[in-house]
Amino acid sequence: MSLGIVVMGVSGCGKSTLGAALADALGIPFVEGDGLHPPANVAKMAAGIPLNDEDRRPFLDNVADALIANRAAGCVVSCSALKRGYRDRLRARAGADIRFVLPLLSKDSLVLRMSAREGHFMPVQLLDSQLATLEMPDEEEAVIVVPGDLPLDAQLAAVRGALSGETA
Repeated sequence: MSLGIVVMGVSGCGKSTLGAALADALGIPFVEGDGLHPPANVAKMAAGIPLNDEDRRPFLDNVADALIANRAAGCVVSCSALKRGYRDRLRARAGADIRFVLPLLSKDSLVLRMSAREGHFMPVQLLDSQLATLEMPDEEEAVIVVPGDLPLDAQLAAVRGALSGETA
C-alpha cells in the first residue's frame, strides 16, 4: 500500500520541515505545498489578505492532484488543510486513504518561527486568521497529532510509530 500523507497546520508549525524529513525517512517524494498555490493566492497572502474558501479550492485541488500523481510510490505533501471541509475535499479527490499529520505549537512559538523566516510570502499578521480558521480534527478523522516543539527526530518517531501501528 502506498502512503499519501498530508502534513497540515497553520503557518510556522513546521509542515515543510517535518514533511520533508518524513518523506526522506519513508523513501518517498515530498511535495512542498507552498509551490502549489496559484499566483493570485500568493500575492493575496503576501499583501496580508487572508485566503477565503473560494481562494483555497484550486490550491486544495492542486494538493490532491499531487497526491494522485504520486499514488504509485506514495508521497508527503505540506498543506494547511485548516478546516474539516478542506480535509474532506482532499479525501474526496485523492482518496480516503490519505493520512494527516498535525504538528501543534503555541501561538508564541509560531510567532517566533514566522518572524525568523526570511523571504516567505506569509506574513505574521495572518497567523491570527489561520488560528481562527483551524478546525481541530476530531477522533473520527484519526489525524496523527504531534507536539511541534519536540525535536524533529522525536516528531518523526511519533509519526512513524503511529503509521506502523496502522499497517502492522
